[in-house]
Amino acid sequence: MLLPAEVIRAKRDRHALAPAQIEAFVRGLIDGSWSEGQAAALSMAILLNGMDPGECVALTRAMTHSGEVLRWPDMPGPVLDKHSTGGVGDKVSLMLAPIVAACGGVVPMISGRGLGHTGGTLDKLESLPGYGVEPSRETLLAVLRDAGCAIVGAGPTLAPADKRLYAIRDVTATVESVPLITASILSKKLAAGLQGLVLDVKVGNGAFMPGLDDARALAGSLVAVASGAGLPAQALITDMNQVLGHSAGNAVEVREAIDFLSGVEREPRLLEVTLALAARLLCLGGLAAGMPEARAQALRALDSGAAAERFARMVAGLGGAGDLRQAVQQLPAAPVQCDVPALQDGVLAATDVRAIGLAIVALGGGRRRAGDRIDTRVGLTQVLPLGASVRKGQPLARVHAASQGDAEAAVAALQAAMHIDENPRGPAALPAPGPVICEEITQAPSPRSV
Repeated sequence: MLLPAEVIRAKRDRHALAPAQIEAFVRGLIDGSWSEGQAAALSMAILLNGMDPGECVALTRAMTHSGEVLRWPDMPGPVLDKHSTGGVGDKVSLMLAPIVAACGGVVPMISGRGLGHTGGTLDKLESLPGYGVEPSRETLLAVLRDAGCAIVGAGPTLAPADKRLYAIRDVTATVESVPLITASILSKKLAAGLQGLVLDVKVGNGAFMPGLDDARALAGSLVAVASGAGLPAQALITDMNQVLGHSAGNAVEVREAIDFLSGVEREPRLLEVTLALAARLLCLGGLAAGMPEARAQALRALDSGAAAERFARMVAGLGGAGDLRQAVQQLPAAPVQCDVPALQDGVLAATDVRAIGLAIVALGGGRRRAGDRIDTRVGLTQVLPLGASVRKGQPLARVHAASQGDAEAAVAALQAAMHIDENPRGPAALPAPGPVICEEITQAPSPRSV
C-alpha cells in the first residue's frame, strides 16, 4: 500500500509521480482513504511543482476510470463534443451542438453550471420550462438518435474523483493549476466516450486565464494530454475582452441563441467563434475533408434551418416546448428593464468583462454560494461592442432585473465597467478591437512540464 504522505513527499521534492502513485491518490479520493488535508497537500505540491505530460495523462486516465465510462452503441455518426473554459455571454454550445448534429455528428455534450463570474450552459437551458438536464439513460439515447445532440449534466457516476478533488481545490487556492485543470476537464470528456473534442480557451479580462501565455499553456496542455489519452483534440484561444454576442444572462442568452439559429440575427464575433469551432469538430470527426468544406457545411446547416430543427428536437426530447416559437414565448422575462445610459460622448474603448459578469451575479443570474438559486430572468441585452460611437445618454446595454433597486445597482456597475474614451482626435485614433480568434492549436505541442 502506498502511503499518502510518501506520494505527497515525492511531488513536494519535485519528483515525477509513477502511475501507481497517481492511481493510489485517485482511488483514495473515491474510497476516502485520502483525507481532505492530504488531497489538498498534493494539490498544492502539483500547483507549485507542475507535472510532466506523462503524469498528467496518467492522472486524467485514473480520474476518467474512477466512475462510469459511457458507450454509444449504434450511433449514426462520430461522437463529438466541445468544451469552453468559460466567459460572459458565451452561448456557443447552444448553437454548435445542433450545427454539428445537422452535419452528421452525434454530440452528447456534458455541460456544467456557472462558476464565479461566468455563466453555465445548464443554467441557461433550465430557463426553458420543462427542459431536463439529468435525463434517464434511455431518454438520452433516444434524443441523441433523433436529434443528434443532447446538452445535459454529468451526473454522479461520471468521473466522481474529479468532483471531490475540485471541491477541495476550490477552498485551498489550487484551482489555477494547469495540470489539475487539464485532468478535471478531460476526465469528464473521456468518460463521455468521445471520438473528437474541440476546446475553446478564453483569454482576456473576462477569462479565468487573462494572460495569453497562461491561456496558451492551458490550451497546449489540453491538446497534448487529450492526444496522449487517445482522444483527438484541437483548441482555439478566443478573446474575452468583451461580451460574446449582445446578451449575457440565462434566458436572454437562450433567446439570442434561438434568434441565431433561426437567422433573425447573428452577431459577427459570435458567428466566427461558432463556425470556427464547429468546422474543426467536423474535420476531427471525418465529416469534412478540410476547413473550407467544413465551414461551408456548418454555414449551410445554419442557413437551411437544419440546425434550428435539431435544437428544437433536442429541447422537445428533453421535456421542453415542441417548437422554437413556443420555446421563445415560454422564456421567463424580468419584471424590470431599463437602459444603461452613456455618461458622455465618445467611443466605447474598453470593457471590464469580469465586472460585467459579477454585475449579472449580483442581479441573481449567478451564484455567490454553491446552493444559491439562479434567477434565469435577469441579465443584459443590447450590449454594445467595443469601438461603438456613443452620445451621452445613449444606451450601452439594457438591464433585465428582478427589482428597481437591483436594476439601479446594475446600471451603476455597468457604467463603471464600460469605459468611454472622449477621443478628441476621432475614432481612427483608437486601436481597433482585436480578433475574436487569437490562436489555434491543432496538434500536441512538444512535451514539457506544466
